[in-house]
Amino acid sequence: MADNPHKNDVSFIKALAELLRENDLTELRVKREYGEDDSLDVRVSREKHVVAQATAAPTPAPAPAPAAQPAPEPVNDDPASQPGAVTSPMVGTVYMAPEPGAANFVSTGDTVSEGQTLLIVEAMKTMNHIPAPRAGKVKRILIEDGAPVEFGAPLMIIE
Repeated sequence: MADNPHKNDVSFIKALAELLRENDLTELRVKREYGEDDSLDVRVSREKHVVAQATAAPTPAPAPAPAAQPAPEPVNDDPASQPGAVTSPMVGTVYMAPEPGAANFVSTGDTVSEGQTLLIVEAMKTMNHIPAPRAGKVKRILIEDGAPVEFGAPLMIIE
């Protein structure tokens, strides 16, 4: 970065931290380009602490285990790993329609063409139209209008 630091960088970083807290996110990364040899690369993250509490209560002696059965095949219900999953390219807030009260861009069962707008992700007051990566049918919509999303979060599945 140049010799003169930008005055707004501190307030920009504070705004990122606030966005992180308000949307219950764990990490946010942004790069600002000021000029050819002048940029700011910021990563703001926080650690979520999970507290597990175990209570020890007297228990009777365990019963004999039944005969071993083969474990069932694991079912992969992770929508992000499904073929045709459309994931969020950024952290932000999802909007399913172009404006409040308007019809949604797409609904479950709709046929979409490649490049057609599926939804909007608002990030840093910028409305980013998310296009369909390929033509197909909208099988599932995995998010709700106005919901916060993280980078890589599955948004919908197109078959």
